[in-house]
Amino acid sequence: MAVETYSVRIRKSELVFSAAHFITFNGNICERLHGHNYRVACDVSGPLDENRYVVDFIALRDTLRGLVQELDHHVLLPSKHPTIRVEADDREVRATFEDRRWVFPRQDCVLLPLVQTTAELLAQHLASRLIERLTVQTGRRPERVVIAVDECEGQEGVYAWSAEDARSP
Repeated sequence: MAVETYSVRIRKSELVFSAAHFITFNGNICERLHGHNYRVACDVSGPLDENRYVVDFIALRDTLRGLVQELDHHVLLPSKHPTIRVEADDREVRATFEDRRWVFPRQDCVLLPLVQTTAELLAQHLASRLIERLTVQTGRRPERVVIAVDECEGQEGVYAWSAEDARSP
């Protein structure tokens, strides 16, 4: 028996953001603060709606662009990292790791509910937010969403979510 599946893919020059971050690895090594010009691509799969769309390209583009713009030209900080401590008030954000300390103006930072700001986890964050917003906007939850976050011209972190999976976005 044949099974039909439908997907849409969006890769647009406007789905980019520039941001600074740092990550830790091997337990106690912390990168220097640095930036990337990230590119975001997205695949959405599911049944066709009454208009014969998986999802309207314009709705997908605009929703994803809004999420990307929220990150653009900010310092991305993980609020759930086990050893990077992030504290914020109305004026500033202070981040510490062992004997290192950074202080940023509050409006220049996005505190993300992540343990790291890797491309993989940024992709997961964007997918979760996209699924929430598309579900509210269209009244339909996609069956599958794949987000790729390219941080360095061909170096991508990819996250795939499926409604059939036990994990939730």
